[in-house]
Amino acid sequence: MENIIPFEQGMDLTAKTISGLEEVLAEELRSLGASQVATGKRVVLFRGDNATLYKANYLCRTALRILKPIGAFTVRNENELYEKVKRIDWATIFDLKQTFSISASVFNSSMTHSLYVSQKTKDAIVDQFREKLGRRPSVDTEDPDIYIDVHINGETCTLSLDSSGHSLHKRGYRIATDKAPISEVLAAGLIKLSGWDKDGDFLDPMCGSGTIPIEAAMNALNIPAGYYRKKFSFENWKDFDAELWKQIKDDANSEIKEHDYPIIASDQSYKAFNIARSNIRNAKLDQDITLINKPFEKMNPESGKGILLFNPPYGERLEEDNIIELYKHIGDVLKNKFQGYEAWIITANPEAAKFIGLKPSKKLTLFNGQLESRFIKFEMYAGSKKASKQD
Repeated sequence: MENIIPFEQGMDLTAKTISGLEEVLAEELRSLGASQVATGKRVVLFRGDNATLYKANYLCRTALRILKPIGAFTVRNENELYEKVKRIDWATIFDLKQTFSISASVFNSSMTHSLYVSQKTKDAIVDQFREKLGRRPSVDTEDPDIYIDVHINGETCTLSLDSSGHSLHKRGYRIATDKAPISEVLAAGLIKLSGWDKDGDFLDPMCGSGTIPIEAAMNALNIPAGYYRKKFSFENWKDFDAELWKQIKDDANSEIKEHDYPIIASDQSYKAFNIARSNIRNAKLDQDITLINKPFEKMNPESGKGILLFNPPYGERLEEDNIIELYKHIGDVLKNKFQGYEAWIITANPEAAKFIGLKPSKKLTLFNGQLESRFIKFEMYAGSKKASKQD
């Protein structure tokens, strides 16, 4: 009979992220003291103790979830899944009074339905509780105490506890959204990929709900990614160390500081302006972000150096002629008003981006939700490119 492979308590960990941000997250984890950091597809594997797990949830800007594997085994069908899940002593992991939920993902397996995998896993857990204790814990799909993650790839099944609970992109500051808002995690990743060193202006001329400038301000001020969140799932675990958690938050919050250069957000839509204002105020960043209701061409550079980073419409709600004109307009404004700046644009319409009329100095591939996108850099040299490089 095959044994379930146990994982060392609090040592082997997995961080989920967006495709294209794996190396960014890996560097964040290394900076927190994680060891044996290795990247995969949309995941980063690492080792650390409870302090590392708490820090990863509170401080990593580009993580979606932090998982703690509790067992792995071979599984070829649903009956084998049920039997092997049932071998784990679930009563040592959570109590009858606690609620739980299960999230499953299945790849390259004879079991093709993730919902059915979730159901069989749930059956194994509650049947074990009922047989041992005479009662079973309840499932709560909205706000459970314990989050269980099932990942099947081929014939390998890994069971993990999800230490984050709700996805870490749900920072807690966003109380309203405009259409197609960018994910907080993606926004934070774009800022890190841009290499913005906080020594110069940061401008988002099409800010929508305000997510990109808020993430820029959090980065510049050293506000932890989890600062606005009320709860993480690991706080419900049996081995939760409340004193350690308080110390980690206190230490991180003590590093919050002032920022010298302006962070400017603008949108020509009055609706978007009001939504962004609500979110910025909720994050208590209205003294740190200058919000204006103007079209792009009426924005003015402040210090004469810095970056523009924005997520323009890419055609899903605009006619083709309009989207081409928009991207031509973006290029004209960049050339005429923002010499000396770097411009970074994320778009899921790379054909339209060609009408910006500037030569990109870098292109990166990322996913904005389900949409494959390009993150494109334009360097706006003051004077000629040759003279600028000589300077």
